[in-house]
Amino acid sequence: MPAPGQPPDHLAAAHALSTVSQLLDVLWARGQEAVATGSVPPSQLRALVVIEGNQGTNLRALSEALGSRPSAVSRLCDRLEAVGLLRRTASAHSAREIELHLTRAGRNTLDQIRAFRRREVTDVLASMPAAQLAALTYGLAAFEDAAGARMGVPRRDPGSPAAMTDTA
Repeated sequence: MPAPGQPPDHLAAAHALSTVSQLLDVLWARGQEAVATGSVPPSQLRALVVIEGNQGTNLRALSEALGSRPSAVSRLCDRLEAVGLLRRTASAHSAREIELHLTRAGRNTLDQIRAFRRREVTDVLASMPAAQLAALTYGLAAFEDAAGARMGVPRRDPGSPAAMTDTA
């Protein structure tokens, strides 16, 4: 990375972010193994997160959100339902649709994973000097804004509790 005051090098920043992403993948995977329900594979975790944000979504919308075929998502939901993390119900709006809802166990699983991840990241951040931590916080906020704008995600208020604590 360039020294403070030097112009940014987008390739160096992309390389550093890619490396950090890989390290976070390792930390995240440790959290997925640490839950009471047993290991939660990444594909199942992504589905749980999408369903959490869209309680009552249907298989078609979940398939689109995950970028996966409906048949594969249906099997994924079969597995989540079998372990008690997901509940399917008939839609009140259409007799042909099924709504997807997290169970209490599904919500608890996400909470456990997020808490573990938060502890892991907090431990890493605690080892950083204050000035580097401040620079990282500033840089991550800028990255969130740029990535959110690219994906059409509304900007969060940087001082909001959600913006400061949501890590999953």
